[in-house]
Amino acid sequence: MTAAQRYAALGAVFAPLSIATIGGGQAIIADVQRQVVDVHHWMTATQFVNDFAIARMAPGPGSLLATLIGWQVAGFWGAVIATLALFGPTAFLIYGVAHVWKRHQGKRWQIALEAGLRPVAAGMILASVWVLLQGLDGGWPARVLALVSTVCVMRTRVNALLLILAGAAIFVAMHAI
Repeated sequence: MTAAQRYAALGAVFAPLSIATIGGGQAIIADVQRQVVDVHHWMTATQFVNDFAIARMAPGPGSLLATLIGWQVAGFWGAVIATLALFGPTAFLIYGVAHVWKRHQGKRWQIALEAGLRPVAAGMILASVWVLLQGLDGGWPARVLALVSTVCVMRTRVNALLLILAGAAIFVAMHAI
């Protein structure tokens, strides 16, 4: 595959997904994983989860995952193209939608649309969580630790960095035995 073909493939993957980011960038993680791992075979499921973790830990938008994938697939220009393909179409769409939204504030169709999109966004985010859990390297202990950490973050005020350190310590101890 030539560089131009890789650039085109990155644009063809991320531009349509850009429009589907209902509920935020996390809503498309399952589709990104399917395209990158299953369709194009640019990386393994474990590599995808690792890139996702790096993107989430880095400052800035969580959608930096596209930049990392673009970099791995086609270097610097791949990162630029994947990033622009993910953010560009949405930026133009949001500009137009914001104009219409403000003009029709409180109309019945707008309220119904918002109510209908909430479960769609929630379902897409849950699909992303499922895909990430499936790609975890470490089997069931890793999945249980991820779920316990999620509950802790949602129900307590514990710092997420402490959970990361605790998880690392648990896995180091498990591998030392």
